[in-house]
Amino acid sequence: MSTREPSAGHAGESRGGAAAPRVRLVDVAREAGLSKTTVSAALNGTGRLSPAVREKAVETARRMGYRPNATARQLRAGRARLIGYVVGEFAGEPWTYLDSPYFARLTGATASAALRHGYALVMLPAGTLQREWADLPLEAVIVADPVADDPLVADLLAARIPVFSDASVAGRPGAHWVDLDTDAAVRECLEHLRAGGARRTALVLPDSSTRFHREVLSAYRAWCAEHGAEERLTLVPEPGNGPVVRAVERALGQEPRPDGLFVVAEASPPLVMDAARRLGLSVPGDVRVVCVSEDESAAHADPPVTTLSLCPEEVAEQGMALLVAALEGGAREGGAAQPGGSVREDAAALPGGGEREDRGPEGPAGSGRGPEGPGGGGAGPEGGSSTPPGVLLTARLRVRASS
Repeated sequence: MSTREPSAGHAGESRGGAAAPRVRLVDVAREAGLSKTTVSAALNGTGRLSPAVREKAVETARRMGYRPNATARQLRAGRARLIGYVVGEFAGEPWTYLDSPYFARLTGATASAALRHGYALVMLPAGTLQREWADLPLEAVIVADPVADDPLVADLLAARIPVFSDASVAGRPGAHWVDLDTDAAVRECLEHLRAGGARRTALVLPDSSTRFHREVLSAYRAWCAEHGAEERLTLVPEPGNGPVVRAVERALGQEPRPDGLFVVAEASPPLVMDAARRLGLSVPGDVRVVCVSEDESAAHADPPVTTLSLCPEEVAEQGMALLVAALEGGAREGGAAQPGGSVREDAAALPGGGEREDRGPEGPAGSGRGPEGPGGGGAGPEGGSSTPPGVLLTARLRVRASS
């Protein structure tokens, strides 16, 4: 019986149970027959190298399993390039925000945007404690939808860690924001329902202290007062399809019966429709419905459900660009990297039936419940105000003729 010495493998493979030595840049250079400086330039996309030389260096590094020493790079740069991410609204249920279509899309888009800028996102549980982040080399923390007077925001700022959130942090040194024009969004939805004949519109809203939800309620009450309409508010005590559907049933059970329903609490739109049907109501015949939702099932309900999108991908892109500019541009504490203002998207509704997108005269309203979040808040000129400039975004009301 003969034995053979195991063949050498790629970096990281074990030999006799021991980890193989890490492949160094000089090893790649020796294997490729190039200088260490040339290989470094090729891998970093710098230098004036021929395509053939660059490709040879990159391919040799890939074949040998070389990867840069991140720790050494961080020490040289003095930065870890890590950004924390937490959702304040779900503090009582640490990881359940990933069950939300809005926060799932926002989180994914934020992580992707961060990576394109050369940063990695560190996801923290909602309601995170200081011991969970104090020892992490975070350059900033995104706090999506913080609750009123969120202690996490205060703790981070006290530790001199920049915070990126919604306009509730405006004016606080070290804080930056992106937000939405909530008032315009709510009015867009209510006017859409009114145009369809609804005169008794009920609001189904989370029992939450976030800026977004407080501004939704304020806008709804103001709109009702302007139109002489009775306020019909039903609060949802906790997130999830079950609690929201039960709240919808309570709202539709009021007398006189509502003929409009504005569901801000996130739930599957087809389940909202089913709740109306169980009460013997047809949509849109007996009650017209608008849901704040990123759930794609809305388009496949029967009939399709009108939804207000808070545009999580746009929020993530705008927010990350602003945050990275502040981190890398040397913005003063409390400042932001670009002047405030509103990003409006003008588009008239398409004529005729079928699915169309209606953004109203100024575009419905803010897209910022995320690393950014709700609410609108103005901003002064860059560097000239105690309120740090931010970005005010619009949301999109997707109007479908059937509802």
